[in-house]
Order: sequence, then C-alpha cells, then structure tokens
Amino acid sequence: QVDIVESGGGLVQPGGSLRLSCSASGLTMASYAISWFRRAPGKEREGVSCISNLDGSTYYGDSVQGRFTTSRDTAKNTVYLQMNSLKPEDTALYYCAAGVSIWTTNYFGQGTQVTVSS
Repeated sequence: QVDIVESGGGLVQPGGSLRLSCSASGLTMASYAISWFRRAPGKEREGVSCISNLDGSTYYGDSVQGRFTTSRDTAKNTVYLQMNSLKPEDTALYYCAAGVSIWTTNYFGQGTQVTVSS
C-alpha cells in the first residue's frame, strides 16, 4: 500500500518562507517523478514544481519560477518544496504526487494548507 504524506504548511505573512515536505511509504520516491500541485478555492489545479526521476531536472510553473525550489533527499525518501517570497495568491492546498514521468500523478497525498496573509 502506498501512502504519501505532505507536511509543513501553515500561516505565513507575505514575503515569508515555508518548506513543505512530501514523504512516502510503500514507494521509493527516487524511482518516480515527484510533482507539487496546488488548488485554491474556485481555481483550477496548478502545477507548481516537478523533479524528474531520470536525471533530477526540475520544472516550475510560471507563477512560482524563481521563488520556489524543489529537491530530493533520497536517504529520507522525501521531496521538499522550499517556498520563498510568498504572496497572498500562493494561498492554496498543496499536495504532492508521484508519477512515472514528469507532471504525472499515479499516486498523490491529501495535501497541506498554505495560507499567506498579514
């Protein structure tokens, strides 16, 4: 059984930072492309970042490019999303997904809420 769990969300002021973590049991994350998605109320799901399982290449959505960074810790079977210079429009439920190729979602977690507000 695969279980993906996100953590690290919370309330942060505009301009602040958060680091989200995505860990898994029953799945070796290094064998999958790991993507972060977000969904804000009333909006479509948006691809935030993806790290390739083939060569470690990273990909970002236009709205977060230059502010967010994704990385792997293979030993901990964990993927991180470092979010800097947060804006109110970054407020959303963030969830990660493991897929056989970039931006695909074979498995996904329940998400962690990020709220950016003063």
